[in-house]
Amino acid sequence: MEFSHTTVLLMPAVDGLNIHEGGIYADCTTGGGGHSLEIAKRLGGSGKLICFDRDGEAIAAAKKRLEGYSPVFVQRNFSEIKDVLPELGIDKLDGAIMDLGVSSHQLDDPERGFSFHNDAPLDMRMSGEGMSAYDVVNDYPEDKLSEIIFEYGEEKFARGIARGIAMARESAPIRTTGELAEIIKRNVPLKVRKEKNPCRKTFQAIRIEVNGELDALTTALDDIFELLVTGGRLSVITFHSLEDRIVKQKFRALCEGCTCPKEFPVCVCGKKPRAVQITKKPITADEAELAENPRSRSAKLRIIEKLP
Repeated sequence: MEFSHTTVLLMPAVDGLNIHEGGIYADCTTGGGGHSLEIAKRLGGSGKLICFDRDGEAIAAAKKRLEGYSPVFVQRNFSEIKDVLPELGIDKLDGAIMDLGVSSHQLDDPERGFSFHNDAPLDMRMSGEGMSAYDVVNDYPEDKLSEIIFEYGEEKFARGIARGIAMARESAPIRTTGELAEIIKRNVPLKVRKEKNPCRKTFQAIRIEVNGELDALTTALDDIFELLVTGGRLSVITFHSLEDRIVKQKFRALCEGCTCPKEFPVCVCGKKPRAVQITKKPITADEAELAENPRSRSAKLRIIEKLP
């Protein structure tokens, strides 16, 4: 299947980096290369762009899309950026962008096993390596399944779904996305099944667990910020409340100054803001983008700039 991905919030995210020629920038989630291409266009001949993605298909597609430019492609998780950049002789970044979550291609390719709309082998690995959704669904204890479905999917029927999975796999392993979807549907109230597809939250939870997404995000946000030069910017696009909450809290902490009680006449903590929020409120897709790409409806863009 040809790699296809519609870039979300393209101009606001790249504009927010305040790119200058000769700078060093990282696209931490290259995908099909939409953001990378726009950054490369603005860099000029003297700048440098490092393109990260754990998905080999994404890297191959981005290389094709960025023909004529000379970015450095790195097939690694963005949580490893602190280790990768020194290997490339780079110690600081002028800016970085993160477009989180699963790509359109990963969702639309049935064989990747991300979507509950198709019947395909349970996989969901962004890198194609390591533990798969099959392993989580068939090997995790029932209480662990319930925990991740509740926490990562924010699914209030997590206990019943986990019980249904545990019972189903007693007779035979659950091998496909279609089988899993049917089990989920059988273990939520009829009213929920009629209102909307009840599979989304559980599939999201399993995908997050398989790919270690939230731990990787927490690590990467800390490390990327430390790598920024003074005045460097970080643009982050989130697609669900869990990752957006992490980004929002991290950014707020970085932008927070004195934490002394209000009744103190002078500051004694000495805490100063390390960053300023460029986006006071998250930027979302406009009507034109929503009409072109309905998946952009949940996207939120937040940008910060590092202070001296």
